[in-house]
Amino acid sequence: MRSTFHSLETAKRSIFTQQAAINTVGHNISNANTEGYSRQRVTMVNSRPIEAFGMNRSTAPGQLGTGVEFTSITRIRNAFLDEQYREQSQGVGSLEIQTDTLSKLEGYINEPSDTGIRTVLENFWNSWSDLSKDPENVTGREILQENAVALVETFNELSRQLTDLDNDLTSNIDVKVSEANSLLQTISSLNAEIRKIESLGDHANDLRDQRDLMTDKLSKIVNINVTDTDQGYTISLGGATLLQGETISPLTSAGLETAYTTGDLIGGEVHGMIVSRDNYVAGFQQQLDTLANTLANGEFQVTIPAGWVKPGTTVPTTTDEVVTVKGINGLHKLGYTLADPATAGEDFFTFKTGATGITAASIQLNSSIAADSNKIATSLRTKTDAFGVTTVVKGNNGLSLLMSELKDIKFAFDETATGGGVTTATVNDFYGAVVGALGVQSQEADRLYKNTQTQLDQVQSNRLSVSGVSLDEEMADLIKYQYAYSASARFMTTFDQMLEKLINGTGMVGR
Repeated sequence: MRSTFHSLETAKRSIFTQQAAINTVGHNISNANTEGYSRQRVTMVNSRPIEAFGMNRSTAPGQLGTGVEFTSITRIRNAFLDEQYREQSQGVGSLEIQTDTLSKLEGYINEPSDTGIRTVLENFWNSWSDLSKDPENVTGREILQENAVALVETFNELSRQLTDLDNDLTSNIDVKVSEANSLLQTISSLNAEIRKIESLGDHANDLRDQRDLMTDKLSKIVNINVTDTDQGYTISLGGATLLQGETISPLTSAGLETAYTTGDLIGGEVHGMIVSRDNYVAGFQQQLDTLANTLANGEFQVTIPAGWVKPGTTVPTTTDEVVTVKGINGLHKLGYTLADPATAGEDFFTFKTGATGITAASIQLNSSIAADSNKIATSLRTKTDAFGVTTVVKGNNGLSLLMSELKDIKFAFDETATGGGVTTATVNDFYGAVVGALGVQSQEADRLYKNTQTQLDQVQSNRLSVSGVSLDEEMADLIKYQYAYSASARFMTTFDQMLEKLINGTGMVGR
């Protein structure tokens, strides 16, 4: 015989189940804008049916259903899409840093502009050309002196900016390492909490969402592999395990530098910082140093016209002579200043105290020339009087003319010390090639970044289509569960009225 109160129990189960579904819908709606949240669903199953008691089997046909119950509240998540997202995230993290660094380098170079190296170089060459028209003109000499100072200061400032950028990237690596270790600590704590809750048979949905969000953020910093085990997430970088359950192996800046060298670090923001610092910034700094040193000391050939009096001699040459000199310094020392008796020019460019040679950071105008523009050599000729005194032919403009023509002379740019070769080109062509290469690198990095970001957005869109909260869908579910709850309550009320009639009306006949 079936229980009289069987239907009340059925109604109660239904009410409890629909109420759980309504509460879950409310939780979803509340977190519609929560970062990393995955929508949750109540798993409903029909409860186990019963049949009337009997010695062997029920004589009543079929089994009697007992209603509905929910077995779990689970989150909707696709692990494959999570893995895809993290793979794309590490690429975006690296390329974002590289694109930003190259953009900064373009801003520092600022070409074409009125303040870039190309312009100050042009002013420098033009100053020599103007001085050749009147070698003894004080104004022309002062203008050349100022343009030379502007040139070396431009080199110095650009080198300082590159050094600052290099230091910023290095310090930001330390910042990202601290951030990554903080995320690992958080994931470790979440591993422990999730394991504790799920050991009791529950689903730690919200904690799992938080753990996945922290893991997503970590994947943008360094490339990681994630494995879900009984102990929680196991996270590794290359062959090194960073997290296993609750055990953390903290990251270090030195360790990541080594991982980059060995090829284990292949993505993430830290990878982008190391690539930017060691390839782009360091590469451009080396080329800038090469340019500054070659301008001062790089070999080139020049034809010196007949009549030139070599320093240390008094006899003019009778024919044009092809001479190999070492940069502006070497050419400047082949001429004569305005001083009497005849005095050969000094190095035009020198380096700052403490430096070991001329670089973009150390190059400077010779201090004696900076103090006295008369020490700028412009003449190639001297004369000796009857008393044997040798003086300069001050009106001669031979050297200043040769200096003005250097913008079209090919220098030997030696980059063997940095793994390159010897390139023969004019100063303007070499610098133009450096700027052009930087522009190509920047354009390519930007293209790759945009492509990778598009792919990441697509994966994220796919993830949201699975895990994201749709307010329209939740409102539809809310109405559905509301009606089911109301109907269950009505069913209980109906059966309550039947019981009332049975209990209060039985045995009253004839009274």
